[in-house]
Amino acid sequence: MADKKETGLIQVYTGDGKGKSTAAFGLALRGLGCGLKVAIIQFMKKGEWYGETAALARLPEIELSSFGMDGFLIKGEPLPPAYIELVQAALEKTKNLLKAGEIDILILDELNNAIFFGLVTEAQTQELLMLKPAHMELVITGRNAPQYLLQAADLITEMREIKHPYRHGLAARRGIEY
Repeated sequence: MADKKETGLIQVYTGDGKGKSTAAFGLALRGLGCGLKVAIIQFMKKGEWYGETAALARLPEIELSSFGMDGFLIKGEPLPPAYIELVQAALEKTKNLLKAGEIDILILDELNNAIFFGLVTEAQTQELLMLKPAHMELVITGRNAPQYLLQAADLITEMREIKHPYRHGLAARRGIEY
């Protein structure tokens, strides 16, 4: 087991470009390789659908929890009650991990999108940030990171789309885009 880090930062990976979750999962692999305890909580993702989460499920040292449903949400349309329940379960799981303080790297994948769709409030997000142990690296991914989260972050990476084959009619490809 690696020594606990004295300073854990808050990292935010956001923007309209590809690679936010992939970058966070790369950090998870790096941490695991250095003996750190890693957990990933996926907001709004159904784990078995994504190639990277299927691969991570083969690494039992990384605690992976997915809270999502099939389909997409549209901003402004009513939120399905089942989605609200799933996100609240993800929040509860996150709080428990933060309070226990046993994880070195905690990735909250797509939390920004859950905030964007109104499934997670600013008050709930602030509570998570306040619960973060000093040694823990907290990584938050997803488009549309709110300003208050950006202000709280120690490191922000914005993935910016410059060119994407989707814009030219190429559908997302399993193993490449998801």
